[in-house]
Amino acid sequence: MDSSNFYQEQRGTGPGTSVQPTASEIKQGFAPGPTTTPALFTPLKIRSLTLKNRIAMSPMCMYSSHDGFATDFHLVHTGQYALRGVGLIMMEAAAVAPEGRITPNCLGIWKDEHVEKLEQITRFAHTNHASIGIQLAHAGRKASTNAPWLIKVHGANADEEHGGWPNDLIGPSPVPFSDRSWMPAEMTIEQITSIQREFALAAGRARRANFDVLELHGAHGYLIHSFLSPISNRRTDAYGGSFDNRIRFLVETVRSVRTQWPINRPLFVRLSMTDWVEPSGDIPTGGWTEEESIELAKVLAQEQVDLIDCSTSGSSPLQKIPLELGYQVPFAHAVKRNVPQMLSAAVGLITTAKQANSIIESKHADLVFIARALLREPNFVLDAARQLDAFAQYPHQYERGRSKPKHSFI
Repeated sequence: MDSSNFYQEQRGTGPGTSVQPTASEIKQGFAPGPTTTPALFTPLKIRSLTLKNRIAMSPMCMYSSHDGFATDFHLVHTGQYALRGVGLIMMEAAAVAPEGRITPNCLGIWKDEHVEKLEQITRFAHTNHASIGIQLAHAGRKASTNAPWLIKVHGANADEEHGGWPNDLIGPSPVPFSDRSWMPAEMTIEQITSIQREFALAAGRARRANFDVLELHGAHGYLIHSFLSPISNRRTDAYGGSFDNRIRFLVETVRSVRTQWPINRPLFVRLSMTDWVEPSGDIPTGGWTEEESIELAKVLAQEQVDLIDCSTSGSSPLQKIPLELGYQVPFAHAVKRNVPQMLSAAVGLITTAKQANSIIESKHADLVFIARALLREPNFVLDAARQLDAFAQYPHQYERGRSKPKHSFI
């Protein structure tokens, strides 16, 4: 063993892998005896990639970039989860164009210069045997806002004085998110084609940065979702009106992205499975629906998409979300039931190891995305193994911190 290699090969596939404790580890009290592997810690193969467990870090905006560049914050923030065993680390939404950022401080991937720092981050993840992905996004009509901690100072919307671009917002139709939001301009066909090209170029940069997984952000009222939902899409051309027309922007974007993203690497799409808006005379369905999401998943399965990341909402301030633990899990289950050729992921108020394991064990989803719980508990994965009576590989540097179910002085 090379003593100069801080990241020498470990049992299994690195931190977060379910392994059997050695006789010495049992004797020292780190495990009561041989263990079994709970569903949450079984591997998942997607194309050429095998995830070591079923726990993914959900993409969460960190509002810590300058001109779209990843910073040392991103290296440290992302790196901690590589050390602590997360099966798939999904980096936050990266804008494919500068005007596609949610805030002036959001991550970007619209120019080649962004690749260098991103590649440093993926290199550290891979050194620690972690898989890592990135989410490609365009905020559309919900762009040019302020980071959460700046809202009390500057207000919700970022004007030009504070680095915003209120005159450059675009969407499928000139329909603002709310009466307090910026007004988007209706996209021309040329702009639609241009943005789809930007998604493809961004996919190429993600490939060069050595990401393992790519996810397209088609949820939460941002550009792709705004084409899907009749709340925000009032077009009368080939990109609006009927179901087939409203999904056209996403389907064409997926095809464009696949020209730059290798066929052996997984491609995910995050969807808002429903807008959670009551039907009205103006919009009889209320907005985008679960039934439409299922039909879209069937289409995407034919377009080389591997997994639907099942979220909800974001199209309207009139939404009524029935918040409770695991409230979005039924949508992931619906994808599994109705589109068997498509993998699904559950996300939203998944807060404990037992809850996450139950979702996988009951086959309601293939993967669980954990968000705020990982911010609160960076050691969530390694602690989850202990809570589920499994034994997970630790990073060598942290091995002395492993909990002992049975205390020993050896």
